Amino acid sequence: MLIGVLNNPTAFNPRFHPAAALKRRNVVLQRLGQAGYLKPTQVAAMQAEPIVLHYQVEKHVDGPDTYFRGAISQAANKWCEDHGYDLYRDGLRLYTTIDSHMQEHAEDAVHQRMKSLQQTFDNFWRNRHQNPWVDEEGQEIPDFIETQIKRTESYKSLAARYQGHPARLDSALHAKRPMKVFTWKKKDGDTTLVMSPLDSLAYYKHFLQAGMMTMDPFTGSIKAWVGGLDYRFFQYDHVRQGRRQAGSTFKPFVYLTALDNGYSPCDRIRDQRVTINYVENGKPMEWQPDNVTREYTGINMTLRSAMARSVNSVTAQLTEKVGWGKVADYAHKVGITSPLLPVPSIGLGSAGDVSVYEMVNAYATFLNSGFRSTPRLITRIEDRNGNVIQQFDPVQKRAISPETAWLMLYMLRGGMEEPGGTSQGLWDFPDLWHKDNQIGGKTGTTSNYSDGWYMGLTKDLVSGIWVGGEDRSIHFFRSQQGEGGRMALPIFGRYMEQIYQDKKLNYDYGSFPKPPGKINRKYVCYTEYEPRHRRSEAVDSISADNLLEQLNNKTPEAPAPE
Repeated sequence: MLIGVLNNPTAFNPRFHPAAALKRRNVVLQRLGQAGYLKPTQVAAMQAEPIVLHYQVEKHVDGPDTYFRGAISQAANKWCEDHGYDLYRDGLRLYTTIDSHMQEHAEDAVHQRMKSLQQTFDNFWRNRHQNPWVDEEGQEIPDFIETQIKRTESYKSLAARYQGHPARLDSALHAKRPMKVFTWKKKDGDTTLVMSPLDSLAYYKHFLQAGMMTMDPFTGSIKAWVGGLDYRFFQYDHVRQGRRQAGSTFKPFVYLTALDNGYSPCDRIRDQRVTINYVENGKPMEWQPDNVTREYTGINMTLRSAMARSVNSVTAQLTEKVGWGKVADYAHKVGITSPLLPVPSIGLGSAGDVSVYEMVNAYATFLNSGFRSTPRLITRIEDRNGNVIQQFDPVQKRAISPETAWLMLYMLRGGMEEPGGTSQGLWDFPDLWHKDNQIGGKTGTTSNYSDGWYMGLTKDLVSGIWVGGEDRSIHFFRSQQGEGGRMALPIFGRYMEQIYQDKKLNYDYGSFPKPPGKINRKYVCYTEYEPRHRRSEAVDSISADNLLEQLNNKTPEAPAPE
C-alpha cells in the first residue's frame, strides 16, 4: 500500500480514498507476483485482505511544545536555503539548545498563572457587564468583532467566495456549527462548542496571552521558549513574532546610558512634577510625565532607588539629561533590534514595540560582563550519517564596559533590595531565597494595563515574560491586577522555584558575579524611605543583607526633607 501511495499520495490516500488505495495496492501485489517475488496463491490471499488503518494525526512535531520547534525550523530552513540543503530530503539532524526539563517548567509556570489570571480577568469584566475590548475611557468599542474579523484569512476567503452577495456573506459569518476550541476548563485543553465564525472570534479575543523565553547569557543558548497558551489553537508566537511596548522594563536602558556616561547609582534626582520641553518637526512641544500613583514625594532620590521603585518623574528627567536619542542608541547597542523613536518618553517604553526575544538578549548583556551574545537555538547540524556539517559556536561582541555591566546588575538587584522595589512580589516564593540567593529584575506595565512584563535575572539565567491581550484594547481597566508585577512576575517566581528544585538541572542558588576589579564610582549609598498611600507593583520590604550593607557604608549625606 505504501509503495502504491508514492505514485500519487493524495489520490491513493487510504484515509480519504480507501477504494482507490485498495485498488492501487492490489496492482502493486500483482506486479510483485509477476516479478516472481510472490507466489500466485500469496497474491490472491493478500489482495483479499482489507486495508486496516490505525489512523492518528501526526503532531507538528513530537515533544512538549511546538512554538520553539517552529522557530528552530525557521532558522534551519534559512540555513538550508543558504547552503543548498533540504532539511527533510537530506535527512539532516538538528541539535538544539532547548533543555526539555526547563521547557517543561516554563510551560507549567505559564499554564498555572495564565489559568488563574484568566479567571480573574473574566470575573473582572463579567462584574462590569461588558466585554474586555474598551477605549481610553473604559467604554466597550462598538462593532469591535465585526471590524476584527475582516482582518482574518477566513473572512477574506468567504468574501471572495460570496463577492457581490453581501447577504450570503453575512449569513456565512453567522452560520453556527460545532467547533473544537481551546478552554482552561478541561485538562486536555479543548472542548467542542456550537459557534459561528463571529462567535469564535469573540470567544478567542477574551483570552489573555503570554510569551516567555529563558537564555544562558554567557553562551546565547536559549533554554526555554513558550510562545503562547497552546499551539493547536494559538499559532502566533509571542516570543519573537509578537512586539509590544515594554513599559518600565525599558527604563534600565536610560540608567545604562547614564552609568556609561559618568553617572553613579548614588547620584540623585528629585521626585517631583516636571515639564519636559522639546521640539518636534520644528514646533516647540512640552510633556509632563505622570508617576503611576500621581504622587510626588519631593525626595532627592538615588538613581538606584528611583529605578527600583520605577519612578517615572526621575526617569524622565534623567532621559532629558542624557538625551533620548542616546538612550535609543544604547538600547540598540545591547540587543534591541526593533526601530525606536528618539522621543522624551522613550524611557517609559513608549518609543517602539519590542519582542520578548530581544529584551532577553539585551538584559543578558548586563550579566555577561558587557558582552552581547547572539541568541542561538541550534548547536550543530549533522547529515544522515552523523557527520557534522555545521557547528554553531557562541558568538559575542563587546557592547558596554565590564564596570557598567556590573553596575547595571547592581541597579537591577535594587528591585528586591531597595525599599518599595517593584520586584518584591518575589518574596511570595520562599524557595527562591536559600543560600543568600540574589535576583535582579524589572517589572513593566503599559498604559491602560495592556501589557504586563517581567525581566528576571539570576547568576546563571535571564528570563523575559510578557502577558497581555491579543489586541491592545483588551486589558484590565484601572486595576492593579493588570500590572506587570501581578501578571508576569508570578510566572518567573514559580518557574525559578521549579528550576532550583529540579535535581536533574545544574542550577543552584548564589550571588551575582563579583565586581570586575575596582569600581570607580560610588554605588553603596543611603536610600531614603517615604511611605506612600498606594504603591505600584510592589510591597515594602528590604533584604537584611542589603540593609546591613547600607548601614555599614552609610554616606554622611542626609536625605532631603520630606
